[in-house]
Amino acid sequence: MTKAISVSGLHKAFGRTHALAGLDLDVEAGEVHGFLGPNGAGKSTTIRVLLGLLRADSGAAQMLGMDPWSDAVELHRRVAYVPGDVTLWRNLSGGEVIDLYGRLHGGRRGGLDPARRADLVERFELDPTKKGRAYSKGNRQKVALVAAFASDVDVLILDEPTSGLDPLMEEVFRRCVQEERARGRTVLLSSHILSEVEELCDRVSIIRAGRTVESGSLAELRHLTRTSVTAELTGPPGALAGLPGVHGLDVQDTGPLPDGVHSRVRLQVDTERLNAVLRSLTDSGVRSLTSAPPTLEELFLRHYQDDGSDDGPGDRSGHGADGGSDGSGTGGRRAAARGASEGAAR
Repeated sequence: MTKAISVSGLHKAFGRTHALAGLDLDVEAGEVHGFLGPNGAGKSTTIRVLLGLLRADSGAAQMLGMDPWSDAVELHRRVAYVPGDVTLWRNLSGGEVIDLYGRLHGGRRGGLDPARRADLVERFELDPTKKGRAYSKGNRQKVALVAAFASDVDVLILDEPTSGLDPLMEEVFRRCVQEERARGRTVLLSSHILSEVEELCDRVSIIRAGRTVESGSLAELRHLTRTSVTAELTGPPGALAGLPGVHGLDVQDTGPLPDGVHSRVRLQVDTERLNAVLRSLTDSGVRSLTSAPPTLEELFLRHYQDDGSDDGPGDRSGHGADGGSDGSGTGGRRAAARGASEGAAR
């Protein structure tokens, strides 16, 4: 498949702080790709590099076959970006902001799809006549989302896009992302709402301390991790505790109950060891058994629960760096590119 985004060995440092330390990221054209990591892992720094707002120290980054730094203006016509904290021009109405971003994105038809714009305004329950200064945080997010989804672009980069939205509007957002996938557009979704990522994304990348630690489809990642098992047994669990691949074994000895249950067990097992565990449970007499693949949250936490100190300081210095540590805010071309790309406007 054609790659919409290709990042290899990306490094970015702010003084002694290494925000990105060899990060790799591949996003196929037409897929919804989840981009996960805790605060400080390097997500926002990566997105700023992809938008041409920061220049990487080393490594390679391409989006739609172009260099985000040298081809920023052209790329921003084909990319829509929604940050997690949208700021609008105070004296422009929401509708004027949406139309302005449509003209900046350009696209193949030179602006927004009017029918799509009207439909999105209605679905997000947005009053486009209000001035930017009158909008709540949630409504500012809606303005940016309508502008992004109505634009004729090839890639959408969404960085915590549902921040400030209520559950009903989050569901509207999910449907819109699914529609974008059906149109063949590429979506890079960074979100702390793991259930949202699990529902929407074809593939996910998990990063830690500026590096990619896992990448693939949920099915692929689940195959590499553990399955949760809960069972009611008519006898003691026997040799279960000594089996390789068993983790977090919790045995509740109930004694003989009227239904024949002697004990209840909960455990996690490495996927490749599941058959041996099931045989052991069967030998102990199974009254009932349930198993479930790990959720995305369990996959995510597996990489962070052992050592919280290694989350990485990357994004903590990102705000200061964006303002000009790389000189990106000084040139006219760079300023124009920044204005064309950001879903937030000063």
